[in-house]
Amino acid sequence: MKNIVGIGLLILMLVSTWHFLLNGVDGGLIFYSSLILTLFLVIIGFNIFLENRDPIQTITWLVIFCAFPFIGFIFYFLFGRNFRKDRIFRKKYFLDKQTFVKISGEAGYNERIMEMGEHPQQLITLANRLGNSPVSFTTETRVLRNGEETFSNIIEELKKARHHIHLEYYIVRDDRIGGLLKDILIQKVKEGVKVRFLYDAVGSWKLARSYIDELKNAGAEMVAFGPLHLPLLNNKFNFRNHRKIIVIDGSVGFIGGLNIGDEYLGQDQKFGSWRDTHLIIRGEAVRTLQLIFLQDWYYSTNNSFLSDEYLMTGMPDHHGYGGVQLIGGGPDSEWTIIKSIFFKMITSAEKSVWIASPYFVPDDNILQALKVAALSGLDVRLLVPKNPDKRIVFHASRTYFPELLASGVRIFQYNEGFMHSKIIIVDDQMASIGTTNIDMRSFHLNFEVNAFLYRTESAQQLVNDYLEDIKVSKEVEIDEFSKRNFGLKLLESTCRLLSPLL
Repeated sequence: MKNIVGIGLLILMLVSTWHFLLNGVDGGLIFYSSLILTLFLVIIGFNIFLENRDPIQTITWLVIFCAFPFIGFIFYFLFGRNFRKDRIFRKKYFLDKQTFVKISGEAGYNERIMEMGEHPQQLITLANRLGNSPVSFTTETRVLRNGEETFSNIIEELKKARHHIHLEYYIVRDDRIGGLLKDILIQKVKEGVKVRFLYDAVGSWKLARSYIDELKNAGAEMVAFGPLHLPLLNNKFNFRNHRKIIVIDGSVGFIGGLNIGDEYLGQDQKFGSWRDTHLIIRGEAVRTLQLIFLQDWYYSTNNSFLSDEYLMTGMPDHHGYGGVQLIGGGPDSEWTIIKSIFFKMITSAEKSVWIASPYFVPDDNILQALKVAALSGLDVRLLVPKNPDKRIVFHASRTYFPELLASGVRIFQYNEGFMHSKIIIVDDQMASIGTTNIDMRSFHLNFEVNAFLYRTESAQQLVNDYLEDIKVSKEVEIDEFSKRNFGLKLLESTCRLLSPLL
């Protein structure tokens, strides 16, 4: 079954081309093409059945194949090949786990965990067991609320680098801010700083080759995660690196929702203002962020740098920062790590659950958890964009609104530009900030990274920022929302049908 979709597409193209060259377009060409396509759809459908995927996902694929055979074939080729995930990433998972246990397994903080109370204790324990990452009580964090604040801090810290700079991004643009960062990196290489840059091959497919060559020629190492091999692409196409990571000298780190591009500074005419959230980290937890990068680098290059010069961090003297845990999740994981932690956050909340997500396509577990929390009398809020940047996901997300509203969830649509923050806040004390959306792709297909904050000043800042965002948002009223015209409802339902495939 290896690469059966790519092989099927190649055979279909070769047979069709050969027949066309000999006979032109006639009934025979259509017959042979249809026969080959049908054969491979039957094989793919049988393979999906044997994978024991979620029943809804399985049925959705089979319906798509029956109703739209050729479109379904192409769509599966691009987005549906999930059957070799375990084998593709099994080696990476076990290497990552062994490394995290060996290097991050230092204890000595049990008393501090006990002081956090029962609710945070459970989350910390779950995150540690699933993500192999301890909580740090000697890490300073600060919330960066927009592109201007984020990139100004990134530039300031990059210029201070003395030993190494590690970057890992989903999207990199060759525009003004991308060019500025490139020039700084080239200058740092000239100063003797090691620069390693990991970018996603699909997310950054528009990145100019000249941008990459300039950095490489200057001495920086720039590597694509999951490179594509045309014409068959490869079986890793659907598993993307959605992480946004910077680590500087092992002591300062950045994570959050902002990629590298001018639109994240609010300079895109379509969206205007861009609302996003990033986090700057100093101290012990930067080591975990460094480990995530180094393991991704090893997976992509087979080069390891797990040494003290990259894993020693400066430890702040002050111990009053609260708890910070950095968790990486992805298709290499034994569990759906970040989704499981989100689920625990929601189900263990005692007062409130506030969520901001630009793409909201929850699975049944998360959806049910939110509804039960609201029905139990908790203050459950969802903040989403008013205007879409990905239309299928946008329209699919709106089909969940009626049942959420009926259960008591308050939904707000952000009005000032595009809202791209990925935040969960529970009981005003615990929060998650990072790259993970509340959707199927983030939960099951993408490599993501999130910071979990327990009773930190940054968690309180996220609470304040969320309340400010609500002020410039319009609340969705169930009576008004139910008056959408039939055509729009039909479009939304169609998009929801496709949502398990995204």
